[in-house]
Amino acid sequence: MNSKISNPKVEVSKGIGFNDKDYITWLLNILKEMEKNYVIMMSEASNEKLYDKYMELFILAVGLSMDAFAVSICKGLAAAKKVSIKEMCIAGVWFGGFQALMPFLGWILGSRFKYYIENFDHWIAFLLLVAIGANMLREAFSDECEKVDNSFALKTMFVMAVATSIDALAVGITFGLLLDSWKEIILASLFICSITFCFSAAGVKIGSVFGNKYEKKAEIAGGIILILIGIKILLNHLEIL
Repeated sequence: MNSKISNPKVEVSKGIGFNDKDYITWLLNILKEMEKNYVIMMSEASNEKLYDKYMELFILAVGLSMDAFAVSICKGLAAAKKVSIKEMCIAGVWFGGFQALMPFLGWILGSRFKYYIENFDHWIAFLLLVAIGANMLREAFSDECEKVDNSFALKTMFVMAVATSIDALAVGITFGLLLDSWKEIILASLFICSITFCFSAAGVKIGSVFGNKYEKKAEIAGGIILILIGIKILLNHLEIL
């Protein structure tokens, strides 16, 4: 009896060796590539979200500035003369400055109550924006341009700047419900200020040249924009959009 164990020789095809070190290196490279792709994906998603956010802010700023734009047109019309760059800048600084201040104050107010009303904050934002937009549409069909005088004095401009920025205060309350950081509200306020400055300065010039031809159209456009933004906020929170 032959008790010797024999192992037949098995031919193994020659190929690239793959030891533990190679395997770990290969695995780490895959993980590194996955991380790289993830960073790219998140960056693209973040950029798209950031783009949508700032585009919405730009449209909102345009809508808010239409009230100041309409009053600036009336200012230019009341001047009954060629307005100077100084007068255009005065209107821009007053209206733009208060359009920046009021949303900031509204944000402080809204953020204090955010955690108490977070379950229905989108409804509040919707109702405020629709109410402001509807009021702008109502004013678009009223004859308020005759009440604007040609004075650019401090007292006159202060009263008008406050009057045209009350809507921005209400919008600022919605910011308090939707924006989380100081950085966001400061950036939003400065953005609104810049847009309003440009529209107000241009409005004075347009009013002196073309009269009140564009006044009502500006307020109608502003009202519609604010109403649409309010509807968008509501639909986003309801996950319809």
